[in-house]
Amino acid sequence: MSAAQGRATGQGTPRRQYATTDAVDFVVVGSGAAGGSVARELTRLGHSVVLLEQGKAYTRGDFHHDELEIVLNNKYANLPPAHVQTYRKVPDARAERRHYLLYAMAVGGSSMHYAANYWRFRPGDFNEYSRRGGVPGAALADWPITYDDLEPYYTAVEWAIGVSGQGGADPDEGRRSRPYPMPALPVTGPGVVLEIAAKKMGWRALPAPMAINSRPYKGREACHNCGFCWNFPCEWGAKSGTNFTMVPEALASGRCELRSECKVSRIETDDRGRVTGVVYFDASRTEVRQRARAVFLCANGAETPRLLLMSSSSRFPNGLANSSGMVGKHLMFNGNTGAGGEYEHEVNGHKGPPVTRIVLDTYDLHDKGFAGGGGFDFRYPFPPILSALSMPPDVPQWGAEFKQTMRRVHTRAVQCWGHTTSLPVPTNAVDLDPEAKDSWGLPAIRVTFKEHESDMQMYRYMYDRGIELLKAGGALRTWGTPPGDDPGIAVHLLGTCRMGNDPATSVVNAAHRAHDVPNLFMVDGSSFVTSGRGQPTLTIQALAFRAADLASRAAKRGELG
Repeated sequence: MSAAQGRATGQGTPRRQYATTDAVDFVVVGSGAAGGSVARELTRLGHSVVLLEQGKAYTRGDFHHDELEIVLNNKYANLPPAHVQTYRKVPDARAERRHYLLYAMAVGGSSMHYAANYWRFRPGDFNEYSRRGGVPGAALADWPITYDDLEPYYTAVEWAIGVSGQGGADPDEGRRSRPYPMPALPVTGPGVVLEIAAKKMGWRALPAPMAINSRPYKGREACHNCGFCWNFPCEWGAKSGTNFTMVPEALASGRCELRSECKVSRIETDDRGRVTGVVYFDASRTEVRQRARAVFLCANGAETPRLLLMSSSSRFPNGLANSSGMVGKHLMFNGNTGAGGEYEHEVNGHKGPPVTRIVLDTYDLHDKGFAGGGGFDFRYPFPPILSALSMPPDVPQWGAEFKQTMRRVHTRAVQCWGHTTSLPVPTNAVDLDPEAKDSWGLPAIRVTFKEHESDMQMYRYMYDRGIELLKAGGALRTWGTPPGDDPGIAVHLLGTCRMGNDPATSVVNAAHRAHDVPNLFMVDGSSFVTSGRGQPTLTIQALAFRAADLASRAAKRGELG
């Protein structure tokens, strides 16, 4: 292993160890896009950090291309029987056991194996309520920050991790203080077809901003175009997940201790209502207490509110930081539509990164009568087994004709994916199931979720436009169905501890500091006030950089001790 590879995986870094009885400056719970970034920034600013991750720590040597194990059996995910969830559609229904929310269990979180779409929000995403008004049945609100507040941190993230793109290609994007650190990825077959389709529809195909190296960057290799990308960790280090970027840098500072396979069960507080540390189960399921002067919850939009609700006390009877009753409320996902098309020529979408071109002409659909909007990409990110499971539904699914179809379609198919907003509905929520427990004996996550009819109407509109795009690109035939009212498996967990200036209607303030607990911070998808247009990860990381910056300033002013 080269020195660069060692740095990229965190191997060879001297391991800092802190005593559990000594109060570190910050405990950070979660090592994904938010937690890994917070740990890197806090250590860069001089603070001591214990970084807790409930999943395992993997290195490049652990990564391989086994589709059955990694994708079909969800090797890195929060699976039962260890992890238990229940689901109901409405609050007065009884929840049934069902694995509804899917997220990674590993150092790096879902950034370890994401598709790596790295869209910024546009300025209008932060004040959509003021610009467009409310929607019956939804709790739309403006963010307490603006695009300009976040722009320096968007730029800092893009340069810290390495994002490939073309600044200025989107005429409607917000201002940029720096260009992208790398040029856009070379266009792939699906991207070329999307360019043709968009032009015929009077739209514009843009180079996709991607957290995938288009050239070597900070000791990590450029994309090898292996085709095993979406859902797979990158053994080349070309994908800029926090497992390859933020966490190794935090460890290299000498101020961060990473503890993997640690399941946090409770945030502890003192008589003043201030956080004193966390309680967790280590890899041997021994209960451990780690003292801290402050805590950052970055566990994702389901696990963060769950931890707050599990940390109830006489002072916080409804859950920690929950005097507003808003913890767990307003659960959002990003809407997703999908349709397939077959072309007369080879497209070879199975080669290269998942996405190289996007269309954002539908970013704002308010003039069409919808609340929100979205964008499209063309992709076919399927290696052989996944491709075999993605054939058109109107052909035999077994036998000689199926094999002939698979040989043809594998190289000639494209899928059009639509990525959309999702409305914040107060009754869509995560809380604690009163009966079900996980394998640690902790209350299971209970999900309550029903699609808002306005979102359903937008999904159908976006699906129809996706079919039009496929045909405009020359598809010989198309297939698919509009989304139903149940996403089946949900990712992009947003909105459950929303930011706001009013302690009565939000959980954290504009600095991600809990209204009720001055030395408790939260930043991940739970912080979102609105959902954006389908790709939240860059915004999560930018918020994390900003939150760490502001928390460090507060610590240095003596406000957290």
